[in-house]
Amino acid sequence: MIIAGRFDLLGYKNLYVGTEVDWHLEPVSGFRSPAKHWKEFDELDSSETGDKKIVWELNRHQHFFTLGVAYLLTGDERFAETFVRHLESWIEQNPPGIGINWSSSLEVSFRAMSWIWAFHFFRHSEAFTPEIFKMALKMLHLHGRHIEKYLSKYYSPNTHLTGEALGLYYLGTQMPFMLRAKHWRKLGQDILLDEVTRQFHSDGVYFEQSTWYQRYSVDFYTQFAILRSLSYDSFYDRRNALMDERLGRAFEFMMHLTRPDGTTPIIGDDDGGRLLPLTDARSGDFRGTLAAGAALFGRSDLKFVAGNRRDEVFWLLGADAAADFDGLAAAEPAATSKNFAAGGYFAMRDGWTETDNFMVVDCGEVGAIAGGHGHADALSIDTAIHGRTLLVDPGTYSYHASREMRDLFRSTPAHNTITIDNRSSSEPDNIFNWRSRAEANQTACVTDARFDFFEGKVDGYSSLSGGATQTRSILFLKNDYWIIRDLVRTAGEHEHALNFHYAVDSKIATDIEGDFTGDDRHRIFSFGDGGSWHQNESWVSNEYGNKVNAPLLRFTIKGRGTQEFFTFLMPAETGHLKPEVFEMPITGGRAFVIKYRGYTDVFVAGDGETLRTELFDTNFRFSWARLALGESVPEEYVLVGGNRFAVDGHELFEGDEIHGSAAIRRFGSDLCVRSDGEFATLTLD
Repeated sequence: MIIAGRFDLLGYKNLYVGTEVDWHLEPVSGFRSPAKHWKEFDELDSSETGDKKIVWELNRHQHFFTLGVAYLLTGDERFAETFVRHLESWIEQNPPGIGINWSSSLEVSFRAMSWIWAFHFFRHSEAFTPEIFKMALKMLHLHGRHIEKYLSKYYSPNTHLTGEALGLYYLGTQMPFMLRAKHWRKLGQDILLDEVTRQFHSDGVYFEQSTWYQRYSVDFYTQFAILRSLSYDSFYDRRNALMDERLGRAFEFMMHLTRPDGTTPIIGDDDGGRLLPLTDARSGDFRGTLAAGAALFGRSDLKFVAGNRRDEVFWLLGADAAADFDGLAAAEPAATSKNFAAGGYFAMRDGWTETDNFMVVDCGEVGAIAGGHGHADALSIDTAIHGRTLLVDPGTYSYHASREMRDLFRSTPAHNTITIDNRSSSEPDNIFNWRSRAEANQTACVTDARFDFFEGKVDGYSSLSGGATQTRSILFLKNDYWIIRDLVRTAGEHEHALNFHYAVDSKIATDIEGDFTGDDRHRIFSFGDGGSWHQNESWVSNEYGNKVNAPLLRFTIKGRGTQEFFTFLMPAETGHLKPEVFEMPITGGRAFVIKYRGYTDVFVAGDGETLRTELFDTNFRFSWARLALGESVPEEYVLVGGNRFAVDGHELFEGDEIHGSAAIRRFGSDLCVRSDGEFATLTLD
């Protein structure tokens, strides 16, 4: 396909650029960038260039890697001849400093790394003559000088800066005969070691609140670690030790965000690009990166989640390392759920198989610096039920296709959370900035063998008089279902909407009475003051440049002042009646009866006052109990946030001390209680 002049660029497939490539043409819009000095281009203005990312993606020359692999495997000189033709024409069309392809030092760095790989692949080719090699080396040296001079220390000191530093380290270690090689090597190393603790939080989360850029950055540091070892730069000082520790945690975060189907939620911006096209895995499948981490650090848990995806290991570490990877015993990660408090994510699941339940909650800031790659997605969720990806983050689509689409995909209405008057909790300014930024904070988190609990709060909506706050509480009953409470405090009358964005190809409908939405494999019940379901369509982008319609379900109410919602997100189990949820009257709180898999469950929510039911008395904020078929006494309880709980007149908790949570199981007349890390057995007379 490449030989014939056809390319897949980002989400744009089979684009024809010709066998004689115009390196300044943006092939989707047909715009051709003018031949002017690179400083004269406005990065945010696409009116004379089209989408610069599409131009730059081709000019990264990452297809040289693909051609090189093909040449290595076949020895067919056509692949080498295509490489040489593209190399020569690029040098001819892009004199130093002139044109769009010099306007981003990161893009210059990517291209330099691609050339270095290509030099190795084609070093024995007849087409890659010494004269052409010499010409390419001169241009490569100019790439290094350009990167060094125009580092992104002040503008975009994020992946731009670390990607440029990696390019310098590549040049310094792989082209040691160049005049500036020693300096580039030291400069690149220093930047990468200094930036790792600034750009990754202490829990390994990348600071721009984007899972795609998380993967980008982890790839940067993985290749740096490999080159560091090959180049004998692994003097183990404090900075190197910190890098290894932070990189290991970054891998762990990626591991926990991997869905049961092997993909990762595309939270925040999706750049669409890769450091190198080492695999042809579908967009959103980051397991190749996890495999490289497993091989690099000998991590059995990373191997378990990565599976047998060894291509990245082979190309980055070699055949011996790939064989070692094959022999590395895979071990299921020690924890199913994990809180990443510094980065603002809570990943919950009930197991690590392909049929388990999964949810990630986003409670982080909009993003570091200007928040350029973050979205207005505070308290949004991404969910899989029994391994099937169900509720999704919509992705990015494009930075430059249209301002309307850019703002839509990063808006709050495009995410799985509450909206007020269809507005965003954070309001956009330019395409990489925000006029106002909501503040999100995690207020509670518990992970237990039986359940997970999360609570977070966001203050935003500055365009509303007095603003608004949303508190989202999520109780995950493992191997069962989720209960979500949303409390919105605002002044005046507004339309409030719970948004549920489904994965592409989902077939969703509401029932005739409008009590729930779902399909044969799940149901969602939502309760508010007079709310109703509405079925629409929205957009989902699984890769940059591509967008498709997908179902959107909204549960809306119009009301004044504080509003409270309860949502039950439930698998529909094969061989059982479909779940049902009913609200029951109770003084001082809210109460629900849930019919699920032959059980009758009771859920009660309050705000600290004692609530009385037929089954128990409680002042816990959230209390859940399960009765087996035909039983009148619950067999288990889950409690969150309180200090009084009584069963049949027996006080299980009393006194002033507030208990964060408790899981209680009944065996005959004995109650086994696990609360805040302590265990006790109580016998009921």
